[in-house]
Amino acid sequence: MAASSTASSESSERDIELDTAALRVLAHPLRLNVLTLLRERGPSTATLVADELGINPGAASYHLRRLAAGGLIVDEPDRGTGRERWWKSVHRQSIHDPAAAEQREAGRAYTQAVAVAAADRLRRAAQEVVLLPEEWLDATVYSDFLLYLTPGDVDRLRAEMFEVISRYRHGESEAPEGSSPVVLQVQAFPVPGTVLPPAGEA
Repeated sequence: MAASSTASSESSERDIELDTAALRVLAHPLRLNVLTLLRERGPSTATLVADELGINPGAASYHLRRLAAGGLIVDEPDRGTGRERWWKSVHRQSIHDPAAAEQREAGRAYTQAVAVAAADRLRRAAQEVVLLPEEWLDATVYSDFLLYLTPGDVDRLRAEMFEVISRYRHGESEAPEGSSPVVLQVQAFPVPGTVLPPAGEA
């Protein structure tokens, strides 16, 4: 599970293993951000999504419709006044194994979109650092480590990290008092420029 989008506290507790069609729908960083927003904040409208992400409402509506066509979100007909649709995520988390040979092309585009969306989320979080309450600032961490590993080492490291994370993973209804939603980004990639073949040898 090398590429996945954020877990939800509001949506269904089911995860979805992305097929090729879903990978293609999600191979767009903004669309991933829209889906993540629904998973984190719960049901929303195109107008609210647009305000939160700083995009045009028409663009938000388009991406919501694409996510719905891919079976990743559904509308909530019982909410709202009828003038605007409310959308909610169907799944808690998206899971993709980039080693799946039949999904190589779509999976590569999806993985790139996940990385771009994660970078955008990190940028937005950085803008709020100066406003964080002291107890959250003290607990927040932005760290990176330079390691020399083989692909097999990275696979084992990832599995061990995910095992630890699973012990802290619970839904909103089970969260201890004083909890807030916390994003934990797990990223492991070759230092840019170190593993690609020289130009002309690809």
